[in-house]
Amino acid sequence: MEDQSGSVVRDNRQNHDTGALLINAEAVRSIASAVEGTLGPKGLDTMLVDDQGNVVVTNDGVTILERMRIQHPSARMVANIARAQQEEVGDGTTTATLLAAALVVEGAKQVSRGVPVAKVIVGIRKGVRFALERMQEKAHPIWDLQDEWLQRIAYTAGGEQEDVTELVMEAAHMVGREKLLEKNFKLSDAVEAYPRVDSCIFAGLLINRNRMNYQMPVARQKVRILTFGGELRPELVEGGVMPNSDAAFKKQEKYNEEFERALHKLIDLNIDLVLVEGEVHQKAEEWLTDAEITVVEKVGANDLTRVAEHTGAKVIKSNSLRKSREHLEPMIGICEEIEDEEHLGFMRIIGGAGKTFATILVGASTEEVVGERERITKDAAAAVQAAIRGGFLAGGGAAELSLARDVEKYRDTVQGMEAFGVAAVAEALHRPMSQVVANAGFNPLEKVEEVKALQWKRQSASLGVDCDRGTVHDMVEMGVVDPLLVKYHALQAAGEVSTAILRIHTVVKMNDVESPR
Repeated sequence: MEDQSGSVVRDNRQNHDTGALLINAEAVRSIASAVEGTLGPKGLDTMLVDDQGNVVVTNDGVTILERMRIQHPSARMVANIARAQQEEVGDGTTTATLLAAALVVEGAKQVSRGVPVAKVIVGIRKGVRFALERMQEKAHPIWDLQDEWLQRIAYTAGGEQEDVTELVMEAAHMVGREKLLEKNFKLSDAVEAYPRVDSCIFAGLLINRNRMNYQMPVARQKVRILTFGGELRPELVEGGVMPNSDAAFKKQEKYNEEFERALHKLIDLNIDLVLVEGEVHQKAEEWLTDAEITVVEKVGANDLTRVAEHTGAKVIKSNSLRKSREHLEPMIGICEEIEDEEHLGFMRIIGGAGKTFATILVGASTEEVVGERERITKDAAAAVQAAIRGGFLAGGGAAELSLARDVEKYRDTVQGMEAFGVAAVAEALHRPMSQVVANAGFNPLEKVEEVKALQWKRQSASLGVDCDRGTVHDMVEMGVVDPLLVKYHALQAAGEVSTAILRIHTVVKMNDVESPR
């Protein structure tokens, strides 16, 4: 080719494509190295330090990836799948990251050998799709909350802390199997953590607000609750009337009188607690206090909705107070007890007459520890729910290694150069066990090949490495298992992001967007 000046320009597009791909692969590899040391029972912690000297010590993959500085765009893409994995199933973030990095690296190797990148991408998609299908076939279902595997799964995901395991299992029994199977319900959302509080579980929920009228008792039983959306204050005169005029004064007086009538009606409802989304007018606070009604203002809309669901109440607006008492009575919720934890900044709503809610309250000795305690409890809750929904597989990388053998066989049925992409999937599936073994202090190449041979010989999908002794054992018999959904989403997300990165043939820095003149 020639440019406009007539000089020869060499067409080295293929070199640029391979160069960009190798750079992306190296960036992705560096991201994986930041979290790989945390995987498995012998994984270690990572210390994160900011410019002010603040320190976070954790072995949670998503926490590490969210807080570390990541400059390369492809590396950010991999880091984002950890966040997606956390949001989807609440666990398996490190595995998802390692699988994604391994797929990119293995795919880049195939391209470097001369395989067209398009063929590698198609092959990876086929290999991942096949592996996901086989993964579902290998899963052990869980039909009952009494299944002993649930407790084991909670124990493993909960950092082998017995109190966390007991809290999560009690919460699972409290909400029931049907609730755990609901698509939009997340048991991990029931976890609340505070320093210097006794860990417990109760049938109810927390709102992160305290009563505004401290004259009222800290705790009350058999409570009638009104949930109020908006602000509890008189309507204000707005546009259309001259300010400070007689008309404005009279109109405001009318609004004040209407507000007083509404307060009288509210008091006549014989309620014990009013939760208000917005602010509460001083006069309203005084009148409700005189009527011995506990008032909480500035309650979040989400908390207000949850309280209404739990107590059987309906969130009302100010104009609803103009209706008759007979019309308002069905909108009142009921709960067994409320308790205002003034020193902790929250109120408990316990034993509602509506939908069942369970709250797992986790305590810790210090602010530094409470965050980690909250994380592992959420992980345990998410793992239990995932196991109920999809069953479980052997852990320790055993299931992935078994799938690698299946994918290798499948590769022989794939014609053309797409088979090289399938081979990349098979190789990437070795990665979880290799890292678990390496973190335990053993030779990963030696141990993985030993396990692979025994899995084939015994036709077992659950053989892995005992990280204490370095010997081959059945992971299921040892109680080392993982929920299917955790592994399924990890491999699925890794396949999606790796093929997206492999499609990038060059990286171009954009100009800053100029503001319109």
